[in-house]
Amino acid sequence: MPELLRPSERYKDSFLNAAREAQEAGSGLGDTLALNLPAVTADFAAYLSSLRQYEPGQPLPEGYVHSETLWLVEGGEYLGRVNLRHTLNTRLREFGGHIGYEIRPSARSRGHATQALHLALERARDLGLDRVLLTCDVVNLGSRRVIEKGGGVLEGEFTVPGHAEPIRRYWIPL
Repeated sequence: MPELLRPSERYKDSFLNAAREAQEAGSGLGDTLALNLPAVTADFAAYLSSLRQYEPGQPLPEGYVHSETLWLVEGGEYLGRVNLRHTLNTRLREFGGHIGYEIRPSARSRGHATQALHLALERARDLGLDRVLLTCDVVNLGSRRVIEKGGGVLEGEFTVPGHAEPIRRYWIPL
């Protein structure tokens, strides 16, 4: 059964393979697509450290909120990731929300996004959140289904300056 865990050196090879998959497929939420794979491969410990830079207890740059990155893994295989933001600022309220997720291309359409969201919602409850905001592009039917299956209540469809596609905002009560 997949679980959400803190990023770890244990999953390095599987993570790097997933990042290559996403780059070759031209898919992802941006995190995997933007990776400088040679640099990440050369100093994976520094990459893992960068994933922890916004966790509670860390000083925040202006305009950022505390958040955590969790990896969806099963056995030794990296399946995807969840970004869980502990609060919202003005920008995240408009676009991004509390939870973002990405599943590696070879693991899609197998229920992993649904499982990742379910586990992220459990973690959000543990943090004391009473509801969470998720956003997705209007054209992203897969993500829409995952969010709606997870209890998402549509707030509406919106355009966001600087973002090519209209988005949908969903609230999930916890």
